[in-house]
Amino acid sequence: MPPRKFTREDLREAAEKYKNWGKWGPDDEIGTLNYVRPEDIIAAAQLVRKGKVISLALNFDQLGPQGGKTKYPPMGRINPMHLMLRTGTDAYSGVLDKRGIRASDDVVVMPLQSGTQWDGLGHIFYENYMWNGYDCREVSSAGAAKCGIEKTKNRMVGRGVFLDVPLALGKEELEDGYAITSEDLERTAAAQRVKIRRGDFVIVRTGQMERCQRIGSWDGYPGGDAPGFSFETLEWIHRSEIAAIASDTWGCEVRPNESEEGINQPWHWITIPIMGITMGEIFQVAELAADCRDDGVYEFMFVAPAIPITGAVGSPVNPLAIK
Repeated sequence: MPPRKFTREDLREAAEKYKNWGKWGPDDEIGTLNYVRPEDIIAAAQLVRKGKVISLALNFDQLGPQGGKTKYPPMGRINPMHLMLRTGTDAYSGVLDKRGIRASDDVVVMPLQSGTQWDGLGHIFYENYMWNGYDCREVSSAGAAKCGIEKTKNRMVGRGVFLDVPLALGKEELEDGYAITSEDLERTAAAQRVKIRRGDFVIVRTGQMERCQRIGSWDGYPGGDAPGFSFETLEWIHRSEIAAIASDTWGCEVRPNESEEGINQPWHWITIPIMGITMGEIFQVAELAADCRDDGVYEFMFVAPAIPITGAVGSPVNPLAIK
């Protein structure tokens, strides 16, 4: 018997059950990042024991995941384009600016969510509303007047927890379409002897990115079928009071979606505008996974500030796990 598909009525019920609007006041624009307190950051700093810094970012270049073929429209997302304004070749050949400086300069053109990135709270709307009940029209052609990513610029610091779900399930990677359940998350945390606490930044491995990198193709990755969070994990996320959640997939939640036709990314509908949770996508976690397996330590100091682009609804990021 095929699993039941979530309907708009299911979404309405979830929206009422998990709504955090007003929890941090009527003017709040950062949502669950409020769970992180100064003492949590101090405690996270104590987790640094060997001085190892692990980046969870893909390089931003033309080899990024937006180049993969997919049956879904790309929605305007392309890989970064890096262009040189001045080069060493110019300097060598005598092409100098009026100041006579021998130097190089460059520029990048890119969608802000084309690689490793944060989804901001202005990114997804529930019906006509964004986080905290703001009208979706607060995001206009001039950018996000409310919940712009710049509001988080000093907030992405705290305790990071890595949940290697395939490892806990005895697999190398999760197959496309695998819906990660709350039970899977609890089982993984227990296997790794780590407890999820209020204000944590939770990073979850599925293994999908590593598979793409192993076979040398991003086909299917950007918007295609993928392992990811089941709709029922909303309960776990809400109860855990985590600050943010991230994964190694393009869109975090399971694809194909568990919803009826016409409801795309239903998990997003609740997590971002209703709960107020900032979400990380396209995180590269292979090095972190290997290090955690080696030392058995799945918690670390996590530092991943967004680029404070005023009015942006997402941001490229270089997340750092510091152990």
